Amino acid sequence: MGGRTYPLVKRGLDIVLAALGLLVLAPVLLVVACAIWCGEPGAPVLFRQQRTGRGGRAFRLLKFRTMVPDAEARKEELRSRSEVAWPDFRVRDDPRVTRLGRTLRKTSIDELPQLVNVLRGDMSLVGPRPTSFAASTYATWQLERLEVRPGLTGTWQLDGRGTLDFEARCRLEIAALRRPSLRRDLVLLARTPLAVVRRTGIT
Repeated sequence: MGGRTYPLVKRGLDIVLAALGLLVLAPVLLVVACAIWCGEPGAPVLFRQQRTGRGGRAFRLLKFRTMVPDAEARKEELRSRSEVAWPDFRVRDDPRVTRLGRTLRKTSIDELPQLVNVLRGDMSLVGPRPTSFAASTYATWQLERLEVRPGLTGTWQLDGRGTLDFEARCRLEIAALRRPSLRRDLVLLARTPLAVVRRTGIT
């Protein structure tokens, strides 16, 4: 399936599955939201972070908050500990993560609010993972990954997370988007729950 048909079917699948997911998971979402609020009353339940989406446009990605409220302000002080090259950022045993947050991250439950991003059209269920740094920091050839909606899950999340630098990650994602396949998307979606159980899921 290709040409104009693939993106239309893909978007339709995104809407149906995201809406169904939010409906089925509503009790879980409510319990988690209450747990976060009870841990720090008055602090935001959701974390909204600017990410780079399709065409380089910025959007607000939603997650359950897993860090202390001033986490972004403390990011610079941890820059020297990042395991990946700046502006990408990843710190092992990040001290900003709360105890509940560690559990949410291990199970990827913190990512579930992104189903709302999918419904809004900011994201797709399957696609390149959106970066927290702007398109202006990309090399020219890397911009190709911005020609599609970023995904909740995808090739890098399942096959390369934590082992690839950004350049290798881009090559993996671009190779996948050059061969659009609804069958591959469905396979990646089916693989995602197992990846979460094995703790190799999304980030």
